[in-house]
Amino acid sequence: MKVRLDSVDWKILAALQANGRITNVELARRAGISAPPCLRRVRALEQGGIIKGYRTLIDEKELGYDLTAFAFVGLKNQTEAELLRFEEQVRQWSVVREAWMVSGEVDFILFCITDTLRSFQNFIIETLTSAENVESVRTSLTIRQSKAEPRVPMLSETDDDGKAQFESA
Repeated sequence: MKVRLDSVDWKILAALQANGRITNVELARRAGISAPPCLRRVRALEQGGIIKGYRTLIDEKELGYDLTAFAFVGLKNQTEAELLRFEEQVRQWSVVREAWMVSGEVDFILFCITDTLRSFQNFIIETLTSAENVESVRTSLTIRQSKAEPRVPMLSETDDDGKAQFESA
């Protein structure tokens, strides 16, 4: 069931997505309401599962993680049990930062970050390609990141029917 949000909720979500450390007072100011109802709304958004958590964004390159790559994985068998088993394996691999089951030519796309090309090669050869049920692996090393936006596109407003009107840049 989709939750119906008003314009104040959207302002709160947009501000928090841009800066999860914003104070409640500043958040309330940006949302156009006072601090106590703002805090209640944030808690309701958290309890309702719309706000899933808060994270700190870390520049991986500053910590020596210089290689970002994608691995495109095809499985031998796509039964639900095999898909779930592969997903469980992926959760154990620290090199894999995100994993997406997809439709099309491959079954999974893995977003990987590691310190060196050698460590990525070792992961591909020793871990990924040797995993049970993995039939094929293709990789792409990244050159540079061209865009990095928060996950959810924020609404600028809704029309008279309550349909989303997305901002265009």
